[in-house]
Amino acid sequence: MRFAMASSINIKNGLLTTKNSLHIKIPYPTFKQRPTEIKCSRALTTGQHNEQYCIDVVRKRDYEGFLCSLLFPEAVRRSALALTAFNVELAQIKDSVSQKTIGLMRMQFWKSAVEDIYRDDHPAQPVSAELWRAVRKHTLTRRWMLRIISEREKDLEDKAYRNLQELEDYGENTQSSLLYLLLETLGVKNVHADHAASHIGKAQGILTCLRATPYNSSRRKVYLPMDICMLHGASQEDFIRGSRDQNVRDVIYDIASQAHVHLQHARSFSENVPQAAMPAFLQTVVLEDYLQRVRKADFDVFHPSLQKRNPVLPLQLYLRSWRKIY
Repeated sequence: MRFAMASSINIKNGLLTTKNSLHIKIPYPTFKQRPTEIKCSRALTTGQHNEQYCIDVVRKRDYEGFLCSLLFPEAVRRSALALTAFNVELAQIKDSVSQKTIGLMRMQFWKSAVEDIYRDDHPAQPVSAELWRAVRKHTLTRRWMLRIISEREKDLEDKAYRNLQELEDYGENTQSSLLYLLLETLGVKNVHADHAASHIGKAQGILTCLRATPYNSSRRKVYLPMDICMLHGASQEDFIRGSRDQNVRDVIYDIASQAHVHLQHARSFSENVPQAAMPAFLQTVVLEDYLQRVRKADFDVFHPSLQKRNPVLPLQLYLRSWRKIY
């Protein structure tokens, strides 16, 4: 190939222009991708899309869970986000369907998706695809995933909990099961960590029910344990009206107190829980924050301050993560 030498060379529209108006067109090199390279490129693009989908779902539907996931070690953060997105997808089914039959069909979809994942059948749905990746990487226990689905399926009955024990069972089967899976991503196999996860999950299930009371009441639905409501003479209509009477506050106090007891039990194991488990237990910061705020509101679950995000929560989570305590 001959090279043309000239002064004052400028690049414009793929041409080399000189003062002598000499135009030499330089052809762009072309590369032919091998089939394997094309396949890997597509797989990478799809994987990035699936990961971003999970991030967006969690950030939008479970902001606090999203903040906690960001504080997981980088090696397991993607798997933690996948599991949290899985939990979010199941949790929103109840409120997003108008008929129980449709909800059951969606639950069946997730049951089938989990079975396909453990048959090593790569799914197409973004959250399922990320779960498949997490299962292969961490050898996650199928039983915990199926237990979350089964409990969410039972919750489609749309009835109030008969007693506090039922609400605790719901927390154990959903939130605690998620924590067991998160512990597996962190490589933690410790009986004390499992006990702590059980109590944290129960506390989270109880407080999630409390926090959702204003929203549910606006839709004329009340799920608070009936035995506690009857004990204090509070009717479902009281909650639907957004009553701030003392008997309504007493109901909230009793339920919140039980969540506090579970939180204290969970912390009683802290000396024997490996530090590696701490990222999975950062939700305790969120639970403690709500308990403090509802106490400050004198257990008025409808108080406007409880409907706002805590602006310093990210800092609180970071500090707790840095100190490696829960």
